[in-house]
Amino acid sequence: MPEVLATFRGPVSCSRAADVPGLTLTGRTSESPDEDTSVAFSAMAPAELPDTLQDVVVERVSEAQCRISSAAHAWLVGGPVHVHGEIAAQFYRAIPARPAPWTKRLMWRLVLALAASRPGIGLLRLLRR
Repeated sequence: MPEVLATFRGPVSCSRAADVPGLTLTGRTSESPDEDTSVAFSAMAPAELPDTLQDVVVERVSEAQCRISSAAHAWLVGGPVHVHGEIAAQFYRAIPARPAPWTKRLMWRLVLALAASRPGIGLLRLLRR
């Protein structure tokens, strides 16, 4: 029974490694439509695989092979596979930003106000020594 690793919706770019075996598919999945997901293979890319695909499904058909399926074609790729989903937006939504303490905000306002005038810059230089 094939295991679905990623279901891409829309355009998917296919990047081949220059000198070593490697193929990376990058696009938006139905699970996380706002973030890019990458599926990287440590194997040679099929020669007939185009640079861009549409609506792709990546399935593991055996321990050593994965199938890349598009609307009309399917390709088998061997070797290890790694799925990476970008989760930065979800992370920062879950953990709200902590406001700076009022003492630190006041200190920076004073420093910036001093830096806005020539006598203030001289005072800051004296305090720095």
